[in-house]
Amino acid sequence: MTIYLLPADNARKPGDLNDPSQDAGAPAEHDLNPPCVLVFNASDPSGAGGLGADALAMGSVGAHILPVVTGAYARDTAEIFDHFPFDEEAIAEQARAILEDVEVQLIKVGFAGTTEALSTIAETAADYPEVPVVAYMPNLSWWDENLIEPYLDAFRELVLPQTTVLVGNHSTLWRWLLPDWSGDRPPGARDIAKAAGEFGVPYTLVTGLMLPDQFIDNVLASPQSVLASEKYERLEAVFAGAGDTLSAALAALLASGADLVAATTEALAYMDRCLDAGFRPGMGHVLPDRLFWAEPEPEEEGDDDPDAPPDFALPPHDTRH
Repeated sequence: MTIYLLPADNARKPGDLNDPSQDAGAPAEHDLNPPCVLVFNASDPSGAGGLGADALAMGSVGAHILPVVTGAYARDTAEIFDHFPFDEEAIAEQARAILEDVEVQLIKVGFAGTTEALSTIAETAADYPEVPVVAYMPNLSWWDENLIEPYLDAFRELVLPQTTVLVGNHSTLWRWLLPDWSGDRPPGARDIAKAAGEFGVPYTLVTGLMLPDQFIDNVLASPQSVLASEKYERLEAVFAGAGDTLSAALAALLASGADLVAATTEALAYMDRCLDAGFRPGMGHVLPDRLFWAEPEPEEEGDDDPDAPPDFALPPHDTRH
């Protein structure tokens, strides 16, 4: 099954930019540019999540982020202490200014911080009905209980009807969308997708479904069927920022024109590599290494001469402008 969130004719094929036989005319300038993704999210000083995570993940898979700051976390690598939201007018002005200048291929919604901000984001998305929306619902257990419920209600009523793909952890989506679940077993990905579908969401990516033998399943589903499933071995470390990484990579790949199933599979593989190469910059959790691909390959033993002086020469400058 091939599911395009953008028209198939707009898909960016790998050969399009290198094979002149595919297009007799000179390519338009915008065809040579990376796809642009408008992202609503908070600033995170730890680098675990937020706009910093979005920027690194999207850049790693070839998209350009247009970041709209919705607020700022006060946090370290272990926990979130507080969040300071931006005024909704400031959020609207940021989005309006860049949307009048740049054509976006996709909108990604992270943590907005207030119900008013969610309303602003929903209005922005409604003004661009042809642009797909990827919405990520993080774990909000760190937040004030009096703020969580109205935020979830507003997200459900305002943002979900604009959402093309909803991304979230199994337990988070279960508690939010199926709070009265009384089945003998936990709800599956399709059950959650059905619940999201009642608010207009056609596709839901459910992560972190626990499997036997230390495996975790991640399932893309619609209300009608399961479209893809990727199983990974559970890592022992406690991570911060995995959901931001996955949703950002998925958004970037979809903006590039990849079909939904292929983009989901590739985004999950990217997240798994990021977690496998994770690092602990502080005393808290392990963070995904979103630039794992930029690390130098380990050299074979015996290649280096221990008596050779260190080489501090700069590499050749091959940057092209």
